[in-house]
Amino acid sequence: MTKTLLIVEDDLDLQEGLAFSMEQEGYRVLTAKSKREGLRILESEHCDGILLDCNLPDGTGFDFCRQVRQKHAIPMLMLTARDTEMDEVKALDLGMDDFMSKPFSLAVLKARLHKLLRREVKEDRLVSNGILVDKSRCRVFCGETEIPCSRIEYQILVYLIENKNQVLSKEQILSCVWDSQGKFVDDNTVSVNIKRLRAKIEEDPKNPRRIKTVYGMGYLWREEEA
Repeated sequence: MTKTLLIVEDDLDLQEGLAFSMEQEGYRVLTAKSKREGLRILESEHCDGILLDCNLPDGTGFDFCRQVRQKHAIPMLMLTARDTEMDEVKALDLGMDDFMSKPFSLAVLKARLHKLLRREVKEDRLVSNGILVDKSRCRVFCGETEIPCSRIEYQILVYLIENKNQVLSKEQILSCVWDSQGKFVDDNTVSVNIKRLRAKIEEDPKNPRRIKTVYGMGYLWREEEA
């Protein structure tokens, strides 16, 4: 099946060159020259991957990444003219999947993108403790029954399962699921959403076996042995 690639790049010569090269690789390519235009495309189009410039006329690639990660788990690769370790660390912390500095090798870019999208195909389903998460459709099932989840509940669940048997602090969950600056979020927000999620996926929410509280530290998804 043909994969759709969104290229968000304000340098029109580079944008056209990348679009042509990726179309030659068999991708369906959508293009945007600003953060706003890219986000608008994502509202109406399914995209399998994103190539993203760090500097955009109406914001930064970091801002774009932060907003996309609030709703989507689409693989993203950032391109930047600023070859600094700080930028790379920031991009990865925000949820960027890969990072390349300009100028770059087109062959290497294609190889990295191919690897990202191939990995996404393998990881589009999470299964643990009787819970199945279909990441391609953002749907959650317990056995044959679909569990309706809010966007926040879904993102917390995915984050917990992807880091199963690891204690995750409230700060880590806030950073992953909400704005990294913690805007409009108080310390009780994580607890409230964990409680709602438990009510939906636990047989006995007061004695949960999936989402465990580690007092003084945070929460973990306890994967039981088969």
